[in-house]
Amino acid sequence: MRIDLHCHSTASDGKLAPVALVQRACARGVEVLAITDHDSIAAYAELGARDEAAGLRLVPGIELSAHWRGQTIHVVGLNLQLGSGAIQEAVAVQRGARLRRALAIAERLARKGLGDLTAAVAELGQRISVGRPHIAELLVDRGQARSTDDAFRRYLGSGRIGDLKDEWAPLAQVVAWIRDAGGSAVIAHPEKYELTRTRLRELIADFRTAGGHGLEVVSGRQQEHESRQLARLCADAGLAASTGSDFHQPDQYWAELGSQPDLPAGCTPVWDRW
Repeated sequence: MRIDLHCHSTASDGKLAPVALVQRACARGVEVLAITDHDSIAAYAELGARDEAAGLRLVPGIELSAHWRGQTIHVVGLNLQLGSGAIQEAVAVQRGARLRRALAIAERLARKGLGDLTAAVAELGQRISVGRPHIAELLVDRGQARSTDDAFRRYLGSGRIGDLKDEWAPLAQVVAWIRDAGGSAVIAHPEKYELTRTRLRELIADFRTAGGHGLEVVSGRQQEHESRQLARLCADAGLAASTGSDFHQPDQYWAELGSQPDLPAGCTPVWDRW
């Protein structure tokens, strides 16, 4: 069974609308899909019952940003009760933090002489879960950057003027929101944080103490040795294993829907508990 429990739509920073995303997943043979937009569940309202017609099991999900020891960590929430008060609170708190950060970045860019993006950012924040990729697109549209990559290199990336500290909720609070919504909390793409193995073990330990359920052992087309190492860490911590492409757009072959390798042998899949 082809399973993808991590992908993004236009409700956050993905390039495909929810309906198109589901259609692409079906065309690629995905049978179980979780749309995990950043701090947003809007994709599910747009989809309605379309997953049933497509013959696809759609698992309600979200990706929440969390603060842990001075670093941003992403936690995927899977198999959620979308109408729960906990998830409604999480979305409201996190999207508020996103909008405040985006507006602060816009103010910084204006002081640098890049024009006033405040109105455009505020309008985006009313519709979607706004982030730096959206600001990068605005800079491209206005001729202030050649591409979104260029915008990050010059203005939005690490150490640049638009690199602001986040206001995300603490890791324990994020895990609590997911648990209170009946979902499974999973550390997303652990290799992307570039942590030492000691530091990653500390993160996993704190996450487990907070009530976390799983680790994303496979994220996109990562190397086999990385998956094996993460599988061992996952098993040692008594966590379940998850898998996802982290799909954002069609032209990224390394994160195509359903293209990631199978979980290593011996893993306990997170979906076994549903």
